Amino acid sequence: MNQPQEWAVVLAGGDGTRLRPLTRLIAEEGRPKQFCKLCGETSLLAQTRSRLAFAFAPDRTVFTVVQAHERFYSDELKSIPTSRLVAQPSNKGTTAAIISSLLRVIRLAGDPVIGFFPTDHHYARELRFVATVRLALKAVRFRPENIILLGAAADYPEVEYGWIEPGERLDCALTKSLHRVGRFWEKPPLHFARKLHESECLWNTFVMIGRASAFLKILKASVPGLLLDLLTDGEAAYAGITPGDFSQQVLSVSSRQLDVLRMKNTGWSDLGTPERVRSAVAHAEFDLQRRGAASCANLQEVATPTHSGK
Repeated sequence: MNQPQEWAVVLAGGDGTRLRPLTRLIAEEGRPKQFCKLCGETSLLAQTRSRLAFAFAPDRTVFTVVQAHERFYSDELKSIPTSRLVAQPSNKGTTAAIISSLLRVIRLAGDPVIGFFPTDHHYARELRFVATVRLALKAVRFRPENIILLGAAADYPEVEYGWIEPGERLDCALTKSLHRVGRFWEKPPLHFARKLHESECLWNTFVMIGRASAFLKILKASVPGLLLDLLTDGEAAYAGITPGDFSQQVLSVSSRQLDVLRMKNTGWSDLGTPERVRSAVAHAEFDLQRRGAASCANLQEVATPTHSGK
C-alpha cells in the first residue's frame, strides 16, 4: 500500500509578548520565548525539534518563523534548507502562519499527512506525547476527511486555555480515546471552567494532525479570501493581512470536520505565562530529584554485600 508521507510543521513565529519580562531577565534582550532556554538546557525550539524527531523524518519537517527574528533562529536553523524554512515577512497570527506553511508543504509533497506543533509547549512525559502523535498519524489514515486535535486531560479549571468538549466516541480499532469534537470553549470564566473540568472536557493543545487536503477544505470554508490571497500573492499579501487566530477563525466553525484524541498523562503545559514556566521548572526539578534518588537507591542495593549466614 502506498501510504501518504508524514510531515511536521513547527510553528515558531510568535512574539511572546506575555513572557517578555521573563525572557528579558533570562536572555537580557527581547528574545521571543521559543528561542529561550526557559525549561532545560536548550531552547523551546530545540526541544520541539528533539521530540518530533521521534515521529517525523528531519527532512520532512518545516519551520515557520518571522523574518524579524532571524538573528535569534539563524544559528539553530542554519542546517535547514530554504525550501523547509517559511520566513514570514511579519507576524500576522496563527491563521496566516498555518496557511503559509501548509501551502509550502503541499508544493513539496502534494497531499501528505501534516502535523502542526507550537514551540511553547512543555511535556513532563515526552515519550507518551510522541506515542500519542504516532497513534494520531495512524488514525488519520482511517479518517482522511477529518483533522485530529490532541486534547490534554485537564488537571484543574484553567481559564486561559481553550477547551474541547468531546462528542461521541468513534469506532476506531486503534484506540478508544478518539472522539468527535462536540464544541469549543475559548478561555471560559472560572465558574464555567469548573463545569468543563467536572465534565472531563479537554484542554486544546493546538496540536493538529490531518491530510493537507483536509486542512485546505476547512480553510476554503472559513477564510477563503485569506487563503486565496496567500495562494496567489504569497509574501506580498502580508501587508494587507489583519492578524487572526486559527482557533477562533477556523477551528471554532469547523467542528464537523474535527476529531479529538485524548492524551493520557503527558504532563502538557502551554508555557504562556511566568507562572506556568515556574511550575514546569519545579516539576522538572522534582522529577530529576526523584530519579536521582531512585538511582542512588539502586546503586546502594547493588553495592551492599549479601550475607550467606556463614
